[in-house]
Amino acid sequence: MITAIVLIDCATDSIPEVAETLANLPGVSEVYSVAGHRDLIAVVRVREFEQIAEVIAGRISKVPGVIDTESHIAFRAYSQHDLEEAFAIGLANAD
Repeated sequence: MITAIVLIDCATDSIPEVAETLANLPGVSEVYSVAGHRDLIAVVRVREFEQIAEVIAGRISKVPGVIDTESHIAFRAYSQHDLEEAFAIGLANAD
């Protein structure tokens, strides 16, 4: 599975509508409305690398209200379980 994180700038008056449209696109697994420099963050998950362009350039960028996107391809995913192991120092739980 290939994961891309897409930072999205939207027309301010259409953020909820854009988010709902994006969430229904094939290949988009999650959409978050966020505070900060961007309006939305979409998580794209596809099986083939070539599908990234289809989803981001071919679908997300063409949604009315989307002004700009910035995409980041994930190299590796770390779950909470992985992070706990990575930061463990070998001590048994005190619980």
